Amino acid sequence: MSPTQAPKDPTTDIGEQHRKVQREQDAKDRASADESKSEEAVQAGHRPEPENPMPAQHLDKPGLEADMDLQPRFMATGYLGSGKLNGMVALITGGDSGIGRAVAILYAREGADVAIVYLAEEQVDAEETRRCIQAEGTRCVLIPGDVRDPAFCRRAVDETVQAFGKLDILVNNAAFQLHAASIEDITDERLELTLRTNVFGYFQMARAAVPHLPKGGSIINTGSVTGLEGSSELLDYSATKGAIHAFTKSLASNLLDKGIRVNAVAPGPVWTPLNPADRPAEEVKSFGSKTDMKRPAQPEELSPAYVFLAAPSCASYITGIVLPITGSVGAV
Repeated sequence: MSPTQAPKDPTTDIGEQHRKVQREQDAKDRASADESKSEEAVQAGHRPEPENPMPAQHLDKPGLEADMDLQPRFMATGYLGSGKLNGMVALITGGDSGIGRAVAILYAREGADVAIVYLAEEQVDAEETRRCIQAEGTRCVLIPGDVRDPAFCRRAVDETVQAFGKLDILVNNAAFQLHAASIEDITDERLELTLRTNVFGYFQMARAAVPHLPKGGSIINTGSVTGLEGSSELLDYSATKGAIHAFTKSLASNLLDKGIRVNAVAPGPVWTPLNPADRPAEEVKSFGSKTDMKRPAQPEELSPAYVFLAAPSCASYITGIVLPITGSVGAV
């Protein structure tokens, strides 16, 4: 540097660097201004799953899977069993269709015998589920009844133990859901129906099952993204799912010393009879399109999580969690 040359002000160089980076980003922004974010559904599994629009169909409650225009995918053809549940016995409520059916089949594929609790009106679905379980090489018993009735819950557990000699896994999955635009639409009768099915039923089944569950046994509850985020048109249903999440964590603490694990899965929108039996046909067409993946899940995309949480070889150190499977980022 010559004696007459003034030293450079380093802050001037930094400011110019800031402006240069900003100019570059502005140019990139202008270049991409006309490009819109992809509206295509996201496929990340071993095979493409159905995308929107879903069939415009409405089912009368409780809703039969056999009557659905687009049959839910439950066989999980890319899932190979490896004996994770060999010699175990599972009892699944709402196991005749939807998520419950998919879970039952994977439990059988992993070596478990399975008891299915379902409403008597759903006999056709239950028989198909039993056929699929037996095709996997394990045994299945069907137990029709209403989980709102504590006496039935005790009987369901007793029949399972009588049939298979024990009980290792309880999956609480039966549910009632009906939308409402206003809280004023939810009558006392309906509120009691939702609470007794979704909360009382879970509590009563767990209470009946616990005396039979061994160390290493587990309870898995089906929660919901609505229990995490709420839903303006599913006020009573969302409240029950939030209660299920709290019940899961509380029961996990209560049973910790017994070596019984308690966890929950919180699904987002899943293509099952529950939703065509709730919404008008035209609304069903866009079911699941608001998720980040822009499509509903198929039951086979949920069921491996229930295997993971039930299998001591996978989840012996996991209890009291609510696992979100929602097709969106940031579910918790």
